[in-house]
Amino acid sequence: MMQIIGTWIAAGLTLAIFSFLYKDNPFYKFAEHLYVGVSAAYAILYVFYFDVKPLLIEKFITEQGAERWIILIPAVFGLIMLSRWIPKISWLSRWSIALTVGIAAGLGITGQIQGILLPQIQGTLVPLTSVNNVIMVIGVIATLVYFYFSIAHQGLVKHGARLGMVFIMVAFGASFGYTVMARISLLIGRLHFLVYEWLHLVK
Repeated sequence: MMQIIGTWIAAGLTLAIFSFLYKDNPFYKFAEHLYVGVSAAYAILYVFYFDVKPLLIEKFITEQGAERWIILIPAVFGLIMLSRWIPKISWLSRWSIALTVGIAAGLGITGQIQGILLPQIQGTLVPLTSVNNVIMVIGVIATLVYFYFSIAHQGLVKHGARLGMVFIMVAFGASFGYTVMARISLLIGRLHFLVYEWLHLVK
Protein backbone atom coordinates (compact mmCIF):
# COMPACT_ATOMS: atom_id res chain seq x y z
CA MET A 1 0.00 0.00 0.00
CA MET A 2 2.78 2.41 0.95
CA GLN A 3 4.56 1.63 -2.33
CA ILE A 4 1.43 2.53 -4.30
CA ILE A 5 1.03 5.80 -2.40
CA GLY A 6 4.72 6.61 -2.99
CA THR A 7 4.35 5.88 -6.71
CA TRP A 8 1.33 8.20 -7.01
CA ILE A 9 3.11 10.96 -5.09
CA ALA A 10 6.18 10.61 -7.34
CA ALA A 11 3.98 10.63 -10.44
CA GLY A 12 2.11 13.73 -9.23
CA LEU A 13 5.33 15.60 -8.53
CA THR A 14 6.74 14.56 -11.92
CA LEU A 15 3.65 15.90 -13.69
CA ALA A 16 3.86 19.08 -11.60
CA ILE A 17 7.43 19.63 -12.81
CA PHE A 18 6.42 18.86 -16.41
CA SER A 19 3.64 21.48 -16.12
CA PHE A 20 6.34 24.16 -16.39
CA LEU A 21 6.48 23.32 -20.11
CA TYR A 22 3.10 25.11 -20.37
CA LYS A 23 3.98 28.05 -18.10
CA ASP A 24 5.02 28.92 -14.57
CA ASN A 25 2.17 27.79 -12.31
CA PRO A 26 1.39 26.92 -8.63
CA PHE A 27 1.87 23.17 -9.18
CA TYR A 28 5.42 23.71 -10.44
CA LYS A 29 6.19 26.15 -7.63
CA PHE A 30 4.92 23.65 -5.04
CA ALA A 31 7.09 20.85 -6.46
CA GLU A 32 10.09 23.16 -6.74
CA HIS A 33 9.79 24.43 -3.16
CA LEU A 34 9.19 20.91 -1.86
CA TYR A 35 12.36 19.71 -3.62
CA VAL A 36 14.43 22.55 -2.21
CA GLY A 37 13.02 22.01 1.29
CA VAL A 38 13.64 18.27 1.27
CA SER A 39 17.15 18.78 -0.11
CA ALA A 40 17.95 21.32 2.62
CA ALA A 41 16.60 19.03 5.35
CA TYR A 42 18.57 16.08 3.96
CA ALA A 43 21.74 18.19 3.84
CA ILE A 44 21.29 19.29 7.46
CA LEU A 45 20.78 15.73 8.68
CA TYR A 46 23.70 14.48 6.56
CA VAL A 47 26.05 17.12 7.97
CA PHE A 48 24.94 16.41 11.53
CA TYR A 49 25.20 12.61 11.44
CA PHE A 50 28.31 12.35 9.23
CA ASP A 51 30.27 15.45 10.30
CA VAL A 52 29.11 17.16 13.49
CA LYS A 53 28.30 14.07 15.54
CA PRO A 54 31.35 11.86 14.77
CA LEU A 55 33.95 14.61 14.29
CA LEU A 56 32.83 17.05 17.00
CA ILE A 57 30.52 15.60 19.65
CA GLU A 58 31.93 12.07 19.87
CA LYS A 59 35.55 13.20 19.55
CA PHE A 60 35.07 15.85 22.22
CA ILE A 61 33.81 13.14 24.57
CA THR A 62 36.51 10.56 23.77
CA GLU A 63 39.59 12.77 23.26
CA GLN A 64 41.76 13.84 26.18
CA GLY A 65 44.14 16.75 26.81
CA ALA A 66 44.77 19.62 24.40
CA GLU A 67 43.37 17.77 21.37
CA ARG A 68 39.98 17.79 23.05
CA TRP A 69 39.89 21.60 23.18
CA ILE A 70 41.42 22.08 19.72
CA ILE A 71 38.29 20.44 18.34
CA LEU A 72 36.29 23.40 19.60
CA ILE A 73 38.13 25.87 17.31
CA PRO A 74 36.38 24.79 14.09
CA ALA A 75 33.14 24.51 16.07
CA VAL A 76 33.44 28.17 17.08
CA PHE A 77 34.13 29.18 13.48
CA GLY A 78 31.06 27.21 12.44
CA LEU A 79 28.89 28.93 15.03
CA ILE A 80 30.00 32.45 14.16
CA MET A 81 29.12 31.67 10.54
CA LEU A 82 25.51 31.74 11.76
CA SER A 83 26.00 35.34 12.92
CA ARG A 84 24.93 36.41 9.42
CA TRP A 85 21.38 36.27 10.77
CA ILE A 86 22.19 38.93 13.44
CA PRO A 87 23.04 42.26 11.74
CA LYS A 88 24.95 43.73 14.70
CA ILE A 89 27.51 40.93 14.82
CA SER A 90 27.27 39.72 11.23
CA TRP A 91 30.85 40.88 10.64
CA LEU A 92 32.05 37.88 12.68
CA SER A 93 31.00 35.57 9.86
CA ARG A 94 33.71 37.10 7.65
CA TRP A 95 36.34 35.24 9.67
CA SER A 96 34.69 31.92 8.93
CA ILE A 97 34.15 32.81 5.29
CA ALA A 98 37.78 33.94 4.93
CA LEU A 99 39.04 30.72 6.53
CA THR A 100 36.75 28.58 4.37
CA VAL A 101 37.70 30.35 1.15
CA GLY A 102 41.40 30.15 2.04
CA ILE A 103 41.27 26.43 2.76
CA ALA A 104 39.19 25.77 -0.36
CA ALA A 105 41.59 27.79 -2.51
CA GLY A 106 44.64 26.00 -1.09
CA LEU A 107 43.13 22.56 -1.54
CA GLY A 108 41.65 23.51 -4.90
CA ILE A 109 44.94 24.71 -6.35
CA THR A 110 46.70 21.52 -5.25
CA GLY A 111 43.87 19.36 -6.56
CA GLN A 112 43.68 21.20 -9.87
CA ILE A 113 47.43 20.91 -10.45
CA GLN A 114 47.71 17.25 -9.46
CA GLY A 115 44.35 16.11 -10.77
CA ILE A 116 43.87 18.12 -13.95
CA LEU A 117 46.88 20.20 -15.07
CA LEU A 118 49.63 17.56 -14.78
CA PRO A 119 47.51 14.73 -16.29
CA GLN A 120 46.54 17.07 -19.15
CA ILE A 121 50.20 17.89 -19.84
CA GLN A 122 51.11 14.21 -19.61
CA GLY A 123 48.25 13.30 -21.94
CA THR A 124 49.39 15.89 -24.47
CA LEU A 125 52.98 14.63 -24.63
CA VAL A 126 52.23 11.79 -27.02
CA PRO A 127 54.16 10.52 -30.07
CA LEU A 128 52.93 11.93 -33.37
CA THR A 129 52.30 8.50 -34.84
CA SER A 130 48.59 8.84 -35.57
CA VAL A 131 46.20 11.42 -36.98
CA ASN A 132 44.38 11.72 -33.67
CA ASN A 133 47.58 12.54 -31.81
CA VAL A 134 48.59 15.14 -34.41
CA ILE A 135 45.17 16.83 -34.26
CA MET A 136 45.25 16.85 -30.45
CA VAL A 137 48.72 18.41 -30.26
CA ILE A 138 47.84 21.02 -32.90
CA GLY A 139 44.62 21.80 -31.03
CA VAL A 140 46.44 22.26 -27.71
CA ILE A 141 49.08 24.54 -29.24
CA ALA A 142 46.52 26.58 -31.21
CA THR A 143 44.32 26.98 -28.13
CA LEU A 144 47.28 28.19 -26.06
CA VAL A 145 48.13 30.67 -28.83
CA TYR A 146 44.55 32.00 -28.70
CA PHE A 147 44.90 32.73 -24.98
CA TYR A 148 48.36 34.30 -25.38
CA PHE A 149 47.57 37.99 -25.21
CA SER A 150 51.09 39.33 -24.54
CA ILE A 151 51.66 39.86 -28.26
CA ALA A 152 49.39 41.20 -30.99
CA HIS A 153 47.43 38.57 -32.90
CA GLN A 154 48.92 39.34 -36.30
CA GLY A 155 50.41 37.25 -39.05
CA LEU A 156 51.10 33.63 -38.11
CA VAL A 157 49.90 34.20 -34.54
CA LYS A 158 46.56 35.47 -35.88
CA HIS A 159 46.03 32.30 -37.93
CA GLY A 160 47.03 30.14 -34.96
CA ALA A 161 44.60 32.03 -32.69
CA ARG A 162 41.76 31.55 -35.19
CA LEU A 163 42.51 27.85 -35.39
CA GLY A 164 42.52 27.75 -31.59
CA MET A 165 39.11 29.45 -31.53
CA VAL A 166 37.78 26.71 -33.82
CA PHE A 167 39.01 24.02 -31.41
CA ILE A 168 37.49 25.94 -28.48
CA MET A 169 34.11 26.14 -30.24
CA VAL A 170 34.26 22.41 -30.98
CA ALA A 171 35.00 21.73 -27.30
CA PHE A 172 32.12 23.96 -26.19
CA GLY A 173 29.80 22.24 -28.65
CA ALA A 174 30.78 18.81 -27.37
CA SER A 175 30.29 19.97 -23.77
CA PHE A 176 26.86 21.42 -24.62
CA GLY A 177 25.88 18.22 -26.42
CA TYR A 178 26.92 16.17 -23.41
CA THR A 179 24.78 18.42 -21.18
CA VAL A 180 21.78 18.03 -23.49
CA MET A 181 22.26 14.25 -23.54
CA ALA A 182 22.31 14.20 -19.72
CA ARG A 183 19.05 16.18 -19.55
CA ILE A 184 17.43 13.96 -22.19
CA SER A 185 18.52 10.92 -20.18
CA LEU A 186 16.75 12.36 -17.11
CA LEU A 187 13.64 13.02 -19.20
CA ILE A 188 13.64 9.45 -20.53
CA GLY A 189 13.96 8.16 -16.96
CA ARG A 190 10.92 10.10 -15.78
CA LEU A 191 8.85 9.10 -18.84
CA HIS A 192 9.85 5.49 -18.27
CA PHE A 193 8.64 5.80 -14.68
CA LEU A 194 5.27 7.25 -15.75
CA VAL A 195 4.66 4.70 -18.49
CA TYR A 196 6.00 1.53 -16.87
CA GLU A 197 5.64 1.99 -13.09
CA TRP A 198 2.71 4.40 -12.75
CA LEU A 199 0.33 3.80 -15.66
CA HIS A 200 1.55 0.26 -16.46
CA LEU A 201 0.89 0.91 -20.15
CA VAL A 202 3.79 -1.34 -21.14
CA LYS A 203 4.51 -4.67 -19.44
